[in-house]
Amino acid sequence: MSKIEDLAERVERLLLRHEELQRTNALLEQQLASVGHERDSLRSRLSAARNRIDALLERLPSDALPPPSAPSPESAP
Repeated sequence: MSKIEDLAERVERLLLRHEELQRTNALLEQQLASVGHERDSLRSRLSAARNRIDALLERLPSDALPPPSAPSPESAP
């Protein structure tokens, strides 16, 4: 084959590879967006759960909670 034919074949392979990489990149961008939305959703759910737990803790009588520095009964000798 002549140099021009070799070059044309190489250019064709490069174009195919470029198209393949563009498709792969588009899929990766979609996956990234999906994971980002999932992360945001999980953060929102975690925040809501924390708020519910805080609200439940507020409803407990103050004498029902042990002081933070007191050892738990399970760790006592």
